[in-house]
Amino acid sequence: MILSLDLQDFLLRARVLKLYRQALRTARRAPDLSRAELKQVIRQEMESNRDCKDKQRIRFLIGEGTERLKGLTEMLDMQGH
Repeated sequence: MILSLDLQDFLLRARVLKLYRQALRTARRAPDLSRAELKQVIRQEMESNRDCKDKQRIRFLIGEGTERLKGLTEMLDMQGH
């Protein structure tokens, strides 16, 4: 099956992948005890929305994910991780 993406689809996909990579990088900073669970939650969140085709919903999810990642980063910074 050949996947045909228009430019907007391509850019959205790139944003999603960037967010996923950032989240996994941030999860590496978490304490050892919670790192694996955090990575699992990140993956589950991505997988649960994998088949979403609604561009507006995808943009919303990217924004929501970015905010949650910002909160996680701030929490890890405060804890010194």
